Amino acid sequence: MSAPELLAIGETMAMVTPTTAESLVDADVFRLDAGGAESNVAAHVAAGGHRAGWFSRLGDDPLGHRVARLLASRGVDVSTVEFDPHHPTGVYFKDPGRPVRYYRAGSAAAHLSAADAEAVVLDGVRIVHVSGITAAISTSASGFLARIIDRAHAAGALVSFDVNYRSALWSVADAAAPLEDLARRADIVFVGWDEAETLWATPDAPAVRAHFPEVAELVVKDGDIGATTYVGTDETFEPALRVDVVEAVGAGDAFAGGYLAKLLDGAPLTERLRAGHARAALTLQTTGDSVDEEENA
Repeated sequence: MSAPELLAIGETMAMVTPTTAESLVDADVFRLDAGGAESNVAAHVAAGGHRAGWFSRLGDDPLGHRVARLLASRGVDVSTVEFDPHHPTGVYFKDPGRPVRYYRAGSAAAHLSAADAEAVVLDGVRIVHVSGITAAISTSASGFLARIIDRAHAAGALVSFDVNYRSALWSVADAAAPLEDLARRADIVFVGWDEAETLWATPDAPAVRAHFPEVAELVVKDGDIGATTYVGTDETFEPALRVDVVEAVGAGDAFAGGYLAKLLDGAPLTERLRAGHARAALTLQTTGDSVDEEENA
């Protein structure tokens, strides 16, 4: 099997969500799916016609095997995923219009460590995509993330980093410095303007750029307004698409996946941004975290 062009690394959980935009309290029909920031990106990159893989650890349980099967059905290579017989697959519940509810403490992915990073095969991989969530789920997983970034650079791969600050996992005081350090070590950084303001008191996109002048390719997202990419002193803005939003969770991952797929194509910045918005728009119109292509054929 050919090496993936993009390898996404980080926790994926079993996701339970109402099939329509109803609350958990009121809904009668639910969907059991796979959801995780990094694997979502891999699925969108695969939809863009590129070889995409995902590495992490799942519980050796029915939910873990279902997650792997679902991701494989979306064209993601899961052949190197580890199944842990001692720790479970995490679960989260989407409650449309309300905060997500996580049941992930002690999950298999939380037990990743720096030693596990040594076994990840990076030969031929062009982009390694990670997020700040991995740094938040456990001390050992944070060590894993730091080591995989070192190994990706040594292998000649670009490191793509989505800040993905999650207040449910750690406080601003605990998160700001580690996430800043991770962003400075990456080649491509995705960050929402709102989370950047929360973490580093940057009042607008130019201020985010001023905070991270050394990042080669910085993408600052501003919700339904648009997104701006900074490369050197150049600035490229593309407005978001207008859609009727069913559920917002997962749209940022979709944006990153569409963007990175076009980067792999060698497309210019404007096309990368447009592709990111297009994938985000599809995801905004579903209660799931990803998009099954047959649903949109």
